[in-house]
Amino acid sequence: MRCTLSGPAKSRCHDGRVIVDCGVYAEGERLDLPKEPETVAQTLDEHDHTFGWVGLHEPTDAEMRRVQQLFGLHELAVEDAVRAHERPKVERYGDALVVVLRTLWYVDEGDQVETGQVSVFVGPRYVVTVRHGDGAELATTRHTLEERASMLGHGPAAVLWAICDSVVDGYEEVAQQVEVDVDEVETSVFSPERTSDAERIYKLKREVLEMRRAIFPLREPMEAFAHGVPGINPQAAPFFRDVADHVVRVSEQTDGLDTLLSSALNAHLARVSVQQNDDMRKISAWVMIAAVPTMLAGIYGMNFDNMPELRWHFGYYAVLLLMGSVCGTMYGLFRKVGWL
Repeated sequence: MRCTLSGPAKSRCHDGRVIVDCGVYAEGERLDLPKEPETVAQTLDEHDHTFGWVGLHEPTDAEMRRVQQLFGLHELAVEDAVRAHERPKVERYGDALVVVLRTLWYVDEGDQVETGQVSVFVGPRYVVTVRHGDGAELATTRHTLEERASMLGHGPAAVLWAICDSVVDGYEEVAQQVEVDVDEVETSVFSPERTSDAERIYKLKREVLEMRRAIFPLREPMEAFAHGVPGINPQAAPFFRDVADHVVRVSEQTDGLDTLLSSALNAHLARVSVQQNDDMRKISAWVMIAAVPTMLAGIYGMNFDNMPELRWHFGYYAVLLLMGSVCGTMYGLFRKVGWL
């Protein structure tokens, strides 16, 4: 796993923008206005029954302070959003909610799960999203939501739901891809060929651990949103039930992957132990077979004159025959008991 949360002064969106998009919405429809945070804040002051959504990607501290002053974001929440190394959580600051989500995406090269972060500031009439990393492209989420005027009419709660739904969908996609890797490892572990899968299994367990750290903390907040919490439009609460169900499902899937990897690791270690024992039996068998001619050669290699067989005409051939017979017999016995 590689965490790709960069510092504030590092990467931006692919086109270099920090402020990805800004919009003001009234009755589920987007107003045709300049895409600037100041314009959003001014419009909210001048028109009731509207709300704004400002999207940022890896802002600097100064850029974040600019948005903070416009919408009155809490100091501690702003620091967390800029630092971008927070665990998933939901916190309330006055009449505003701050939801921190970990994003996940899969990289084929190296079979890695990389992580990012989305901080969502939800106020009575505004949403500010701060995204770090390449996961959870919120532009698509915004576009999809803007096509659903009835849903967008629920206000900031609809935006929070759409973001949570998009992030959790990303979890499911990553879990499916990791599941393919786990299946490959299982196949390799039980293949006839000798394999060294321990390193890959440990790496996959590490990726699954990162997935669990992102997914598990969301179970309770999503359940709470589904039952209704202050600051969330009650009419939007039922939509969070679907997100909560998805979180539970992907949590169980992640648990299953971890269990499969643990079983595969135990099976691999057991197989390695059996292979080592098999190797030791083979080595021991060959050593014992080699000991017979070594012993006979040692005996008849001694420099004594009074050895009856030394002057025998067929002594040399008899010793060779004895060596071959004993070695052949031992080889057959070891083959029979499965040592060779």
